Amino acid sequence: MVDIQAMSRDELYTWVVDLLAKMFELDASELTPESNLYSDLDIDSIDAVDLAVQLKQMTGKRLQPEVFKTIRTINDVIDALQNLAVE
Repeated sequence: MVDIQAMSRDELYTWVVDLLAKMFELDASELTPESNLYSDLDIDSIDAVDLAVQLKQMTGKRLQPEVFKTIRTINDVIDALQNLAVE
């Protein structure tokens, strides 16, 4: 289990980028905080659900559907995870 509460924003960013690169066979060096999951990374809705499931398995915390629907960029993923960490 990954302790997102103990991670800085930079550590969380690195962790999310590594996860995205591994899950979707992306080049981590090309990802930026502003990378759009859908238009830049070609992640579709099924991939997004897979990402949500993976995040829950790795952190033990579930992103609420209304929060998940607002996620567009890597920064949005990090913001959502940081909000989960304080709940």
